[in-house]
Amino acid sequence: MPQDEPRLEEVKQFPAVERRRSSGSPGEHREAGEVAVFQELGKALTSSLQLDQVLRTIMEKIDEFLRPDNWSLLLLDEATQELYFELAVGQASQALKDVRVKIGQGIAGWVAKHGETVVVPDTSKDTRFFSQVDEKTKTETQSIVAVPVKFRDHCLGVIELINCIGPEGFDPRDLKLLEALSDFAAIALENARHVKRIHELTITDDCTTLYNARHMGFILETEIYRSQRYNYEFSIVFIDLDHFKQVNDTHGHLVGSRLLAEIGNSLKTHCRLIDFAFRYGGDEFVILLPQTSKDNAINVAKRLHRMIREAIWLPDENLNIHVTPSVGIASYPVDSRTKEGLLHLADEAMYLVKNTNRDSVAAANLGILPETTAAAESAG
Repeated sequence: MPQDEPRLEEVKQFPAVERRRSSGSPGEHREAGEVAVFQELGKALTSSLQLDQVLRTIMEKIDEFLRPDNWSLLLLDEATQELYFELAVGQASQALKDVRVKIGQGIAGWVAKHGETVVVPDTSKDTRFFSQVDEKTKTETQSIVAVPVKFRDHCLGVIELINCIGPEGFDPRDLKLLEALSDFAAIALENARHVKRIHELTITDDCTTLYNARHMGFILETEIYRSQRYNYEFSIVFIDLDHFKQVNDTHGHLVGSRLLAEIGNSLKTHCRLIDFAFRYGGDEFVILLPQTSKDNAINVAKRLHRMIREAIWLPDENLNIHVTPSVGIASYPVDSRTKEGLLHLADEAMYLVKNTNRDSVAAANLGILPETTAAAESAG
């Protein structure tokens, strides 16, 4: 589901980086250039929260001043503890788009693990060198300079330069410049992470980690626009837990919150990746089913109704709670073509169930579905 933000497999094209080579002349010209670099990066960091823009500027300056054959920015995937190529420039860079390097593997993996800069003048003499990347890219790595991208001692990634060490070695001044650039990259990455987290907090319900009602309004408007444009159907399902107040009165509000979280998580796992699950408020949930007809939505609603009423909740806490839901359905465009109309009709269908026998499914303009009532009565 979009809730968990899965990474879709797609061809990753690295952004274009302008290759501008400096004359490399020493002295005042270089010092002025370095000052200009830091001024430009400082402006980029303070005037833009666009990560790509800042990182592209950093990588352009690496090319301009350090002139490697190839260079890349690898970022750490916290979930898998692997490095992946976020940016790569130079020969065969596109071959790197699907390459992943484990922490501790190769020069970059070693740098990520230990958080230390490494300069390798001759890769054939370094046992840490990981030759499989060369085999994939059909290139020859003779030397490597790799610096960690760290924020407060936490490694976020690695900047790696390939074949940039001359006969006299790697200039210590160049290394200091590279490490300074990696610090700028770390700040940019951390800024982007905070912006993403703040955005997540504004659209996510704290208790269940489902999307909240505010975000539901935005997603529903977007789905209406998309469905109008491409002549799609979609449906929404309202779910209200019956007699939920009794759970709070019997077990307390903390147990009630944990129950809501467990049900919310179960709703996510029983939906498709393209579906959206929301906590609408209190003990109400909403499922948005893109490209789903009313008939198919009824089948989904029946399945979710059965899943909730037949499950034993919070068994790990030896509470073994049973709850039943009242469920309402409305569909675009057969029931309504507006956000307000769909929400009203789905809510109305749900309350039709709630004001009769509860523990059933109703659809807008169809009423309570008799088979769900019969199932509930036989189970009761």
